[in-house]
Amino acid sequence: MSNGAEHTQAAGAIEKVAPLFVLLAATLWGTMGIFVHGLDEAGLQTMDKVFLRSLVAVAMIAAYMLAFDRSAFKVRPRDLWCFFGTGICSMVFFNFCYFQTIMHVSMSLAAVLLYTAPAFVLVMSHFLFSESLTGRKILVLAIVFVGCVLATGALGGDLSVAPQWVLVGLGAGFGYALYSIFGRFALDKGYSSATITLYTFVFATAGSALGAHPVQDVALVASDGGLFLLILALGLVNTVLPYILYNNGLKHMDTGKAAILATIEPVAATLFGIAFFGEVPSLAGVIGMAMVIGGIVLQSLSEGRDGEAINR
Repeated sequence: MSNGAEHTQAAGAIEKVAPLFVLLAATLWGTMGIFVHGLDEAGLQTMDKVFLRSLVAVAMIAAYMLAFDRSAFKVRPRDLWCFFGTGICSMVFFNFCYFQTIMHVSMSLAAVLLYTAPAFVLVMSHFLFSESLTGRKILVLAIVFVGCVLATGALGGDLSVAPQWVLVGLGAGFGYALYSIFGRFALDKGYSSATITLYTFVFATAGSALGAHPVQDVALVASDGGLFLLILALGLVNTVLPYILYNNGLKHMDTGKAAILATIEPVAATLFGIAFFGEVPSLAGVIGMAMVIGGIVLQSLSEGRDGEAINR
């Protein structure tokens, strides 16, 4: 068999498993609540959790890039504002809001509120990039809105959680949407998803350190073997592995299809919430989650930027 034929067969095999890579990545992202609860039991404040996650993530990702893609370190100083946006305006802000939300509502509802991000992206892209709000996009916004109303139990005045935590959860969705906005600027400047991810966590680590207790946090982790393993697992299972899996899957499939498959994350978060914390969603909550996912799928069927990665 020729080398060309072998290469074609190998590429075909990778294309077949690419969807599994994306599904597994989204499932691993859905474990976030498990780690957040574990870190809360260790007595860590929210910004300390954000700092430690960012620190271990940037260390692991930098090591990965050193081994496999050293070109990811190349960046022009004049473009650092893009990574300030993805790292601090997006990553630190949405992680802070998401971690807070997880501690006050169910994992499933927190994930649903986070997944309002595409709706925020549609609106911001209209004003920032003059993208038209088509009938399909308006329908997506309406579906996501109704889905959130159902998921929170607000329909009929039966809000199942305190309103402020719904707003904080929506803040997580808005913050995550900013990653797509600033990431688009970086992509348009020629940066790869690897470079964007690396410098996102560099800035996230630096930014979160300002609101955390970095010296005490590192000392605490170093002195507590159980906490060290938990932080290590958070960085590996919930950050680095999903990044590697998702981006390798994205290389061999359509971006829109990958985005659709990634909507398994709130489903995974719901199942983890049931299994670990007994958080059984209501029927209205399940319908609401299905509507939010349906809205994302509807949008992803028509649009998608090639090569654009998502980040947690």
